[in-house]
Amino acid sequence: MRCRHAQANRSSDRSRKGTCKRSSRTGEDIKEAAGGILSAQAAQKASSEEIKMVVKVYGKAQAVCPQRVMHCLVELGVPFELVHIDIDAMEHKLPEFMSKQPFGQVPYIADGDFELFESRAIVRYLAAKYSDRRHGTPNLLGRTPEERARVEQWMDVEAINYNPWAFPVVLNLFVLPMHGVPENKAEAAAAVEKLDQVLEVYEKHLSKSKYLAGDEFTLADLTHIPATRYVVECCGMGRIFDEKKHVKAWWEDITGRPAWKKVMSFVESGASNYYP
Repeated sequence: MRCRHAQANRSSDRSRKGTCKRSSRTGEDIKEAAGGILSAQAAQKASSEEIKMVVKVYGKAQAVCPQRVMHCLVELGVPFELVHIDIDAMEHKLPEFMSKQPFGQVPYIADGDFELFESRAIVRYLAAKYSDRRHGTPNLLGRTPEERARVEQWMDVEAINYNPWAFPVVLNLFVLPMHGVPENKAEAAAAVEKLDQVLEVYEKHLSKSKYLAGDEFTLADLTHIPATRYVVECCGMGRIFDEKKHVKAWWEDITGRPAWKKVMSFVESGASNYYP
Protein backbone atom coordinates (compact mmCIF):
# COMPACT_ATOMS: atom_id res chain seq x y z
CA MET A 1 0.00 0.00 0.00
CA ARG A 2 2.87 2.42 0.75
CA CYS A 3 4.09 2.12 -2.84
CA ARG A 4 0.90 3.31 -4.46
CA HIS A 5 1.55 7.03 -4.21
CA ALA A 6 5.04 6.64 -5.64
CA GLN A 7 3.70 4.50 -8.46
CA ALA A 8 0.96 7.04 -9.14
CA ASN A 9 3.50 9.87 -9.29
CA ARG A 10 5.71 7.94 -11.70
CA SER A 11 2.67 7.17 -13.86
CA SER A 12 1.74 10.88 -13.88
CA ASP A 13 5.28 11.83 -14.89
CA ARG A 14 5.22 9.37 -17.75
CA SER A 15 1.81 10.69 -18.84
CA ARG A 16 3.05 14.29 -18.84
CA LYS A 17 6.14 13.34 -20.83
CA GLY A 18 4.02 11.68 -23.46
CA THR A 19 1.31 14.29 -23.85
CA CYS A 20 2.79 15.68 -27.09
CA LYS A 21 2.98 12.33 -28.81
CA ARG A 22 0.10 11.75 -31.21
CA SER A 23 -1.71 8.47 -30.73
CA SER A 24 -2.25 6.24 -33.74
CA ARG A 25 -5.35 4.67 -32.19
CA THR A 26 -8.77 5.47 -33.62
CA GLY A 27 -11.75 6.66 -31.66
CA GLU A 28 -13.33 3.21 -31.94
CA ASP A 29 -10.16 1.60 -30.57
CA ILE A 30 -10.23 3.91 -27.59
CA LYS A 31 -13.93 3.27 -26.94
CA GLU A 32 -13.38 -0.49 -27.08
CA ALA A 33 -10.43 -0.32 -24.69
CA ALA A 34 -12.34 1.94 -22.31
CA GLY A 35 -15.26 -0.47 -22.38
CA GLY A 36 -12.96 -3.33 -21.45
CA ILE A 37 -11.47 -1.37 -18.56
CA LEU A 38 -14.91 -0.44 -17.27
CA SER A 39 -16.08 -4.05 -17.52
CA ALA A 40 -13.03 -5.23 -15.59
CA GLN A 41 -13.62 -2.56 -12.95
CA ALA A 42 -17.27 -3.56 -12.65
CA ALA A 43 -16.30 -7.22 -12.26
CA GLN A 44 -13.72 -6.31 -9.61
CA LYS A 45 -16.27 -4.21 -7.74
CA ALA A 46 -18.85 -7.02 -7.87
CA SER A 47 -16.28 -9.49 -6.54
CA SER A 48 -15.32 -7.07 -3.77
CA GLU A 49 -18.94 -6.54 -2.77
CA GLU A 50 -19.57 -10.28 -2.79
CA ILE A 51 -16.66 -10.98 -0.44
CA LYS A 52 -17.95 -8.27 1.92
CA MET A 53 -21.18 -10.20 2.40
CA VAL A 54 -21.06 -11.65 5.88
CA VAL A 55 -21.65 -15.38 6.17
CA LYS A 56 -23.74 -16.21 9.24
CA VAL A 57 -22.67 -19.26 11.23
CA TYR A 58 -25.29 -20.56 13.65
CA GLY A 59 -23.64 -22.52 16.45
CA LYS A 60 -21.51 -22.41 19.57
CA ALA A 61 -17.95 -21.12 19.34
CA GLN A 62 -16.52 -23.87 21.53
CA ALA A 63 -18.13 -26.71 19.57
CA VAL A 64 -16.04 -28.79 17.16
CA CYS A 65 -18.15 -28.48 14.03
CA PRO A 66 -18.66 -24.69 14.15
CA GLN A 67 -14.90 -24.34 14.68
CA ARG A 68 -14.32 -26.38 11.52
CA VAL A 69 -16.47 -23.94 9.56
CA MET A 70 -14.97 -20.82 11.16
CA HIS A 71 -11.46 -22.05 10.42
CA CYS A 72 -12.34 -22.53 6.76
CA LEU A 73 -13.79 -19.01 6.58
CA VAL A 74 -10.70 -17.48 8.17
CA GLU A 75 -8.37 -19.39 5.84
CA LEU A 76 -10.35 -18.02 2.89
CA GLY A 77 -10.49 -14.47 4.24
CA VAL A 78 -14.28 -14.42 4.36
CA PRO A 79 -16.00 -12.27 7.03
CA PHE A 80 -18.59 -13.98 9.18
CA GLU A 81 -20.97 -13.49 12.06
CA LEU A 82 -21.31 -16.17 14.70
CA VAL A 83 -24.93 -16.36 15.82
CA HIS A 84 -24.66 -18.01 19.22
CA ILE A 85 -26.80 -21.09 19.78
CA ASP A 86 -26.83 -22.19 23.42
CA ILE A 87 -26.58 -25.96 23.07
CA ASP A 88 -26.41 -26.35 26.87
CA ALA A 89 -29.87 -24.80 26.98
CA MET A 90 -30.91 -27.08 24.08
CA GLU A 91 -31.60 -24.19 21.72
CA HIS A 92 -30.53 -26.42 18.84
CA LYS A 93 -33.57 -28.59 19.52
CA LEU A 94 -36.08 -25.75 19.34
CA PRO A 95 -38.53 -25.79 16.38
CA GLU A 96 -37.13 -22.58 14.84
CA PHE A 97 -33.61 -24.05 14.75
CA MET A 98 -34.74 -27.46 13.55
CA SER A 99 -36.60 -25.84 10.69
CA LYS A 100 -33.12 -24.96 9.40
CA GLN A 101 -31.23 -28.04 10.64
CA PRO A 102 -33.72 -30.91 10.92
CA PHE A 103 -31.32 -33.10 12.93
CA GLY A 104 -30.86 -30.45 15.61
CA GLN A 105 -27.08 -30.19 15.34
CA VAL A 106 -24.74 -27.22 14.99
CA PRO A 107 -23.84 -25.48 12.80
CA TYR A 108 -25.77 -24.35 9.81
CA ILE A 109 -24.85 -21.32 7.75
CA ALA A 110 -26.61 -18.61 5.78
CA ASP A 111 -24.61 -17.18 2.89
CA GLY A 112 -26.98 -14.55 1.58
CA ASP A 113 -30.16 -16.46 0.75
CA PHE A 114 -28.36 -19.80 0.62
CA GLU A 115 -28.54 -22.02 3.71
CA LEU A 116 -26.60 -25.21 4.37
CA PHE A 117 -25.98 -27.59 7.26
CA GLU A 118 -23.39 -30.31 8.02
CA SER A 119 -19.94 -28.87 8.65
CA ARG A 120 -18.05 -30.97 6.09
CA ALA A 121 -20.53 -30.08 3.37
CA ILE A 122 -20.29 -26.44 4.42
CA VAL A 123 -16.49 -26.27 4.17
CA ARG A 124 -16.61 -27.96 0.75
CA TYR A 125 -19.08 -25.33 -0.41
CA LEU A 126 -17.08 -22.43 1.04
CA ALA A 127 -13.81 -23.66 -0.46
CA ALA A 128 -15.42 -24.12 -3.87
CA LYS A 129 -16.96 -20.65 -3.79
CA TYR A 130 -14.26 -18.53 -2.17
CA SER A 131 -10.90 -20.15 -2.99
CA ASP A 132 -8.56 -18.03 -5.12
CA ARG A 133 -10.69 -14.90 -4.58
CA ARG A 134 -7.65 -12.95 -3.45
CA HIS A 135 -3.89 -13.32 -3.54
CA GLY A 136 -2.55 -15.80 -1.03
CA THR A 137 -5.82 -17.58 -0.37
CA PRO A 138 -5.17 -21.33 -0.17
CA ASN A 139 -6.86 -23.67 -2.61
CA LEU A 140 -8.40 -25.98 -0.05
CA LEU A 141 -10.05 -28.38 -2.50
CA GLY A 142 -7.18 -29.02 -4.91
CA ARG A 143 -6.64 -27.65 -8.40
CA THR A 144 -7.21 -30.73 -10.53
CA PRO A 145 -9.74 -33.60 -10.43
CA GLU A 146 -6.96 -35.84 -9.14
CA GLU A 147 -6.01 -33.43 -6.35
CA ARG A 148 -9.63 -32.98 -5.35
CA ALA A 149 -10.11 -36.75 -5.27
CA ARG A 150 -7.22 -37.01 -2.79
CA VAL A 151 -8.74 -34.28 -0.63
CA GLU A 152 -12.14 -35.99 -0.70
CA GLN A 153 -10.54 -39.34 0.10
CA TRP A 154 -8.92 -38.05 3.30
CA MET A 155 -11.99 -36.07 4.29
CA ASP A 156 -13.88 -39.36 4.13
CA VAL A 157 -11.16 -41.02 6.19
CA GLU A 158 -11.58 -38.32 8.83
CA ALA A 159 -15.35 -38.76 8.91
CA ILE A 160 -15.44 -42.58 8.75
CA ASN A 161 -12.21 -43.85 10.31
CA TYR A 162 -10.93 -41.03 12.55
CA ASN A 163 -13.79 -39.05 14.06
CA PRO A 164 -15.77 -42.09 15.31
CA TRP A 165 -12.87 -42.75 17.73
CA ALA A 166 -11.94 -39.14 18.50
CA PHE A 167 -15.53 -38.34 19.49
CA PRO A 168 -15.92 -40.86 22.36
CA VAL A 169 -12.51 -39.85 23.69
CA VAL A 170 -13.59 -36.20 23.92
CA LEU A 171 -17.06 -37.10 25.18
CA ASN A 172 -15.86 -39.32 28.02
CA LEU A 173 -12.68 -37.56 29.04
CA PHE A 174 -13.80 -33.94 28.67
CA VAL A 175 -17.46 -33.20 27.93
CA LEU A 176 -19.17 -35.49 30.45
CA PRO A 177 -16.82 -34.66 33.36
CA MET A 178 -17.21 -30.95 32.59
CA HIS A 179 -20.96 -31.36 33.13
CA GLY A 180 -20.57 -33.46 36.25
CA VAL A 181 -21.55 -36.70 34.54
CA PRO A 182 -19.44 -39.83 35.14
CA GLU A 183 -17.40 -40.89 32.14
CA ASN A 184 -17.33 -44.37 30.66
CA LYS A 185 -13.67 -45.21 31.22
CA ALA A 186 -13.82 -48.50 29.34
CA GLU A 187 -15.33 -46.82 26.28
CA ALA A 188 -12.73 -44.06 26.42
CA ALA A 189 -9.84 -46.53 26.71
CA ALA A 190 -11.13 -48.59 23.79
CA ALA A 191 -11.52 -45.45 21.67
CA VAL A 192 -7.98 -44.29 22.49
CA GLU A 193 -6.63 -47.67 21.40
CA LYS A 194 -8.56 -47.55 18.12
CA LEU A 195 -7.52 -43.95 17.47
CA ASP A 196 -3.90 -44.90 18.07
CA GLN A 197 -4.21 -47.63 15.44
CA VAL A 198 -5.65 -45.14 12.95
CA LEU A 199 -2.76 -42.78 13.65
CA GLU A 200 -0.32 -45.56 12.78
CA VAL A 201 -1.80 -45.48 9.28
CA TYR A 202 -1.41 -41.70 9.24
CA GLU A 203 2.20 -42.02 10.37
CA LYS A 204 3.05 -44.27 7.45
CA HIS A 205 1.26 -42.01 5.00
CA LEU A 206 2.75 -38.78 6.35
CA SER A 207 6.25 -40.21 6.06
CA LYS A 208 5.77 -39.78 2.30
CA SER A 209 3.57 -36.68 2.18
CA LYS A 210 3.77 -33.36 4.05
CA TYR A 211 0.00 -33.09 4.29
CA LEU A 212 -2.69 -35.71 4.00
CA ALA A 213 -3.66 -34.92 0.40
CA GLY A 214 -0.23 -33.90 -0.88
CA ASP A 215 2.22 -31.04 -0.51
CA GLU A 216 -0.36 -28.36 0.32
CA PHE A 217 -2.67 -27.76 3.27
CA THR A 218 -6.26 -28.58 2.29
CA LEU A 219 -9.64 -29.42 3.78
CA ALA A 220 -8.28 -32.93 4.33
CA ASP A 221 -6.10 -31.51 7.11
CA LEU A 222 -8.43 -28.74 8.26
CA THR A 223 -11.32 -31.07 9.10
CA HIS A 224 -9.16 -32.91 11.66
CA ILE A 225 -8.11 -29.92 13.73
CA PRO A 226 -10.99 -29.00 16.09
CA ALA A 227 -11.71 -32.48 17.48
CA THR A 228 -8.03 -33.36 17.65
CA ARG A 229 -7.31 -30.22 19.65
CA TYR A 230 -9.69 -31.46 22.34
CA VAL A 231 -8.13 -34.93 22.26
CA VAL A 232 -4.64 -33.49 22.68
CA GLU A 233 -5.19 -30.47 24.93
CA CYS A 234 -8.23 -31.39 27.01
CA CYS A 235 -8.08 -35.17 27.26
CA GLY A 236 -4.39 -35.65 27.97
CA MET A 237 -3.87 -37.81 24.89
CA GLY A 238 -1.06 -35.86 23.28
CA ARG A 239 1.24 -38.85 23.79
CA ILE A 240 -0.36 -40.86 20.98
CA PHE A 241 0.62 -38.04 18.62
CA ASP A 242 4.02 -37.30 20.15
CA GLU A 243 5.06 -40.94 19.80
CA LYS A 244 4.76 -40.70 16.02
CA LYS A 245 7.39 -38.52 14.39
CA HIS A 246 5.53 -37.61 11.21
CA VAL A 247 2.11 -37.28 12.84
CA LYS A 248 3.61 -34.96 15.45
CA ALA A 249 5.26 -32.78 12.79
CA TRP A 250 2.01 -32.65 10.80
CA TRP A 251 -0.03 -31.72 13.87
CA GLU A 252 2.36 -28.95 14.90
CA ASP A 253 2.34 -27.61 11.33
CA ILE A 254 -1.41 -27.44 10.84
CA THR A 255 -2.16 -26.01 14.29
CA GLY A 256 0.57 -23.43 13.83
CA ARG A 257 -1.25 -21.84 10.92
CA PRO A 258 -2.14 -18.16 11.46
CA ALA A 259 -5.77 -18.81 10.53
CA TRP A 260 -6.22 -21.44 13.24
CA LYS A 261 -4.59 -19.18 15.81
CA LYS A 262 -7.06 -16.46 14.80
CA VAL A 263 -9.95 -18.88 15.32
CA MET A 264 -8.71 -19.73 18.81
CA SER A 265 -8.33 -16.02 19.64
CA PHE A 266 -11.85 -15.39 18.29
CA VAL A 267 -13.30 -18.19 20.43
CA GLU A 268 -11.50 -17.03 23.56
CA SER A 269 -12.55 -13.41 23.04
CA GLY A 270 -16.25 -14.21 22.96
CA ALA A 271 -16.62 -12.08 19.82
CA SER A 272 -19.50 -12.45 17.39
CA ASN A 273 -18.06 -10.87 14.24
CA TYR A 274 -14.92 -11.63 12.29
CA TYR A 275 -13.48 -9.41 9.58
CA PRO A 276 -10.19 -10.23 7.78
